[in-house]
Amino acid sequence: MKVGDEFVVSENAEVKIGNRLPLRKIPVGTFVYNVELKPKGGAKLGRSAGNYAEVVAQDAGHTDLKLPSSEVRKVLDTCWASIGEVSNDENRLVNIGKAGRSRWLGIRPTVRGTAMNAVDHPYGGGEGRQGRGTRRAKTRWGKPVGKGQKSRYPKKYSNYLIVSRRKVGKKRE
Repeated sequence: MKVGDEFVVSENAEVKIGNRLPLRKIPVGTFVYNVELKPKGGAKLGRSAGNYAEVVAQDAGHTDLKLPSSEVRKVLDTCWASIGEVSNDENRLVNIGKAGRSRWLGIRPTVRGTAMNAVDHPYGGGEGRQGRGTRRAKTRWGKPVGKGQKSRYPKKYSNYLIVSRRKVGKKRE
């Protein structure tokens, strides 16, 4: 979209970039953004720069969406979404350049776990440089993190809505 373009928010709006309508009215293969998870709950999915979700299927009161993480998820088809994708997809290409600019943006330094003392992190301590020494990557509080570890709560209320999980780790496809 550009300055001067008009968009329509209606159940009967045509499927055109910028228009907002319920998921049940959006055909399969369309890119959407600003997607609600609950009716009248406000947009939750596909909101950051350059992002979108793809409508993959319509089925029995639910719409299947393929999210940017490659997860396929069911959303009630009474939820609303906007057609198209969020602008400024080159946002991720910005090179901050130096530590000082990072600080101006409010980002504090990242200290590696192996550089800490044993009391501060599970990877800390040891004489000289030490390996990780544990099977899986973890945070300083001992919770699994990154590198293909599953971090989703196994009894989460919305698990039944996930058709296929996101791909993580080295074997990502």
